[in-house]
Amino acid sequence: MRLLFSKSASPHHGFAAYYSFVEKIFEADAVLHFGTHGSLEFMPGKQVGMSDVCYPDSLIGNIPNIYYYAANNPSEATIAKRRSYANTISYLTPPAENAGLYKGLKQLAELISSYQSLKDTGRGVQIVSSIISTAKQCNLDKDVCLPEEGVELSAEERDLVVGKVYSKIMEIESRLLPCGLHVIGEPPSAVEAVATLVNIAALDRPEDGIYSLPGILAETVGRDIEDVYRGSDKGILADVELLRQITEASRGAIAAFVDRTTNKKGQVVDVAEKLSSMLGLGLMDPWVQYLSKTKFLRADREKLRTLFEFLGECLKLVVADNELSSLKQALEGSYVEPGPGGDPIRNPKVLPTGKNIHALDPQAIPTAAAMQSAKVVVDRLIERQKAENGGKYPETIALVLWGTDNIKTYGESLAQVLWMIGVRPIADTFGRVNRVEAVSLEELGRPRIDVVVNCSGVFRDLFINQMNLLDRAVKMVAELDEPEDQNYVRKHAMQQAQELGVPVREAATRVFSNASGSYSSNVNLAVENSSWNDEKQLQDMYVSRKSFAFDCDAPGAGMMEKRKVFEMALGTADATFQNLDSSEISLTDVSHYFDSDPTNLVQSLRKDGRKPSAYVADTTTANAQVRTLAETVRLDARTKLLNPKWYEGMMSSGYEGVREIEKRLTNTVGWSATSGQVDNWVYEEANDTFIKDEKMLQRLMETNPNSFRKLVQTFLEASGRGYWETSEENLERLRQLYSEVEDKIEGIER
Repeated sequence: MRLLFSKSASPHHGFAAYYSFVEKIFEADAVLHFGTHGSLEFMPGKQVGMSDVCYPDSLIGNIPNIYYYAANNPSEATIAKRRSYANTISYLTPPAENAGLYKGLKQLAELISSYQSLKDTGRGVQIVSSIISTAKQCNLDKDVCLPEEGVELSAEERDLVVGKVYSKIMEIESRLLPCGLHVIGEPPSAVEAVATLVNIAALDRPEDGIYSLPGILAETVGRDIEDVYRGSDKGILADVELLRQITEASRGAIAAFVDRTTNKKGQVVDVAEKLSSMLGLGLMDPWVQYLSKTKFLRADREKLRTLFEFLGECLKLVVADNELSSLKQALEGSYVEPGPGGDPIRNPKVLPTGKNIHALDPQAIPTAAAMQSAKVVVDRLIERQKAENGGKYPETIALVLWGTDNIKTYGESLAQVLWMIGVRPIADTFGRVNRVEAVSLEELGRPRIDVVVNCSGVFRDLFINQMNLLDRAVKMVAELDEPEDQNYVRKHAMQQAQELGVPVREAATRVFSNASGSYSSNVNLAVENSSWNDEKQLQDMYVSRKSFAFDCDAPGAGMMEKRKVFEMALGTADATFQNLDSSEISLTDVSHYFDSDPTNLVQSLRKDGRKPSAYVADTTTANAQVRTLAETVRLDARTKLLNPKWYEGMMSSGYEGVREIEKRLTNTVGWSATSGQVDNWVYEEANDTFIKDEKMLQRLMETNPNSFRKLVQTFLEASGRGYWETSEENLERLRQLYSEVEDKIEGIER
């Protein structure tokens, strides 16, 4: 794999021969690639304007390239267009459902329900004691501060403990997760359509005059939904319960709406006809009928009607079946309608799938809306960092910019960087963002935070203008005549300029990526192939590949290696930071996130050797969260890897599902290697789920013995590298299984 993504290595003979065979001998009329993220478009050569000396051009030859591509990944789809001339036809991401609760988490929910009805009786104290002990058994004490068992609590303290546990299990239960894999040409069922519409309805769309459904319902009981979210996050029991009721009512109202268009097989049919007869019924509207049985019966009818008219249009798009017909059109040489890629929850114009994906105008980001969202996230990030570090502001934050995320969110993470350093983007009359201005310290209300920006290779290719904007912004801030305790960019740039003997502008270099034509740190490939000796080797790999700087003062020079500046900048970081913007892809779903994580590297570069805080912003719902990396890894494990709903959904997809399970465990080890933020219990419970359960073990081995072998190998590797402490009995069983599955693969019977 490393060779496939090396800019200096030509494709191996077998890879090249295949494309030659397809064009010259088989004489194919077209090539159909199934995405996402192949190898052809990442072969060596120029980023744009291919010539016959570029491998993608040479390999694809004159064959039309039809490429099924995930609708939520427009950035890499753009690379496929630019470098392999692909007609990228979008397909839906896997159907999503709420994660739900299981085992001890389900028991906790039942205990909390009992507490709410019995807390004023003599049983309240006993139930709280059971809640605390069960929460500890579920390892929730890592996320919620729980008192010692036996400690006497007041009624208010009991409510707060229960509220915090309730908030955490609500977070787990409501998290969206992909169940199974998408089948081309198979539109979502009614149940799956409801899940999508619930999330679409959770967002305000002020540009269209549409209010979110949770906001409308909260208003009915005299509350602002943002206040409810904040109260729930703090564990205020009444707000946690109200948010549960709002969530339940939202889902129920939308389910009642979709049910009117659902046949006996659970499929949505004749949407346009049934919606036209349904809308305008007034008191007979299905959502009104449902809400009339709840505490939200007085919800604003006009706002509801506007929202459900919009949801009706979205429903038509969600269940439209254009994927196979678009492929047929492409193979006939006909026109395939273009459409934006991205997150269909944020931007329903991504639907229906089956469109020829395009991205956006790269000079139009960040938008004003993205800047507003960025301010909220950055303020919460700084607030949390201060709360966990004695009230001190972080002086430097090291963060990642992804191409796909910035297309989906119209530049939210780009805007976050600008707000950290205290500048705002300025758009011209055509909406192009090509300059910035400094926000005054009085308006900012805090010091300017220094940044170290690691841009993905795809971001570098698609958003070179924004890299220029960022570099100019940081250097402008470094030259402001402000006190060093109010401008950490200037403070560090002046210190580093003195140490390196260079001008302040050069020392203020903060925008880094790979060398031109290169992608990834390759840490992920080393982890996936177990081809690394120790964490120091991974850190050296990261620095050697990610220390190429963009310089706005040297236009056209490309990415220039500035390893020393990169290391010195990272050595000042108090926190590392990444964004999650989509429910389909989280930290352990793909290897890219840990591949770009510098947490352990920063610790090795800091003069005091202190480990930086590590945070992840989750903007996948209306209630944006800033969690620690460890919290996010635990949430991922609970909702996916260890969740029967998720792994049974994967198993229903056969051999590929087993590979997905193995991939999650491998990526979890990747997080241990780059950050050390994975708890021991995650590996222990994964072992209990997939190895100790004899029936599950046999299913995995029979369905996909090769992936099962890798799963067993990964458990052994996690133990061998010191990431998992377990019994010798467990390790001996794993060694035995490895031998058994090896024999099975090789056809040896014993």
